Amino acid sequence: MRVDLDVIQQWISPNSRVLDLGCGDGSLLLHLKTTQNTYGLGIEIDPERINACLGKGVNVIEQNLNEGLTNFADNSFDVVVMTQTLQALRRPDQVLEEMLRVGQQSIVAFPNFGHWRCRYHLSTKGRMPVSKMLPYNWYDTPNIHFFTIADFEALLQERHIQVLNKAVTNPSARLEGLTTLWPNLFATTAIYHLSK
Repeated sequence: MRVDLDVIQQWISPNSRVLDLGCGDGSLLLHLKTTQNTYGLGIEIDPERINACLGKGVNVIEQNLNEGLTNFADNSFDVVVMTQTLQALRRPDQVLEEMLRVGQQSIVAFPNFGHWRCRYHLSTKGRMPVSKMLPYNWYDTPNIHFFTIADFEALLQERHIQVLNKAVTNPSARLEGLTTLWPNLFATTAIYHLSK
C-alpha cells in the first residue's frame, strides 16, 4: 500500500462510515473494510476504475466531483477521504468545504509541487517537470492546480479549518529529518486530517 494510504488508515477509527472521493480501484476502501470493519462508499468518474471497484465488491458511485456533493446530507459520513485528487479539480477550495459538510472529519493527501526537485527542474530547464512523482507533460496532466504545502495551509487558515493531524512523506529515508524540518521543500506528499 502507498505510504499516504498507510498513514490515512491509522487516522480512521474502526466501524467508521467512510466516503472516498476519487477512490480509484477501491483498494483503500477494501483494506479499511477488511481491517477495520468500516462501511465505505467510493466516488469515481473513470469507468475502468469503477469496474475495478465493483470487481472487488466495493460500493461505488459514478460522479463528477467538480459538480459538488449535493446528493449527500450534512454529516452523512464519519470521514471523507480524498487522495491525489484535489489538484485535479476545478475548485478544490469548494470541494474541501463540501467534504467538511458531508463528513465530520476529512483526510486529504496531495503531491507537494513545492518539492525541491520540481523547483530545480523548473529553474534549470525552464520547463514543467516530468518525473516519477509527476509523470505527465504539462499538456496531458490531470493536475490543473499546482500548489504547495504552504499554499494549502494558507487556504486552511483562511477558511478556519482545523488540522487534527498532519504527515509528510518522502520516499528517501535519508531525507526524513529534512522533510520534517522543511516539509514545503522536501516532502513529496502531504496528508492532512481536518475538521471544522
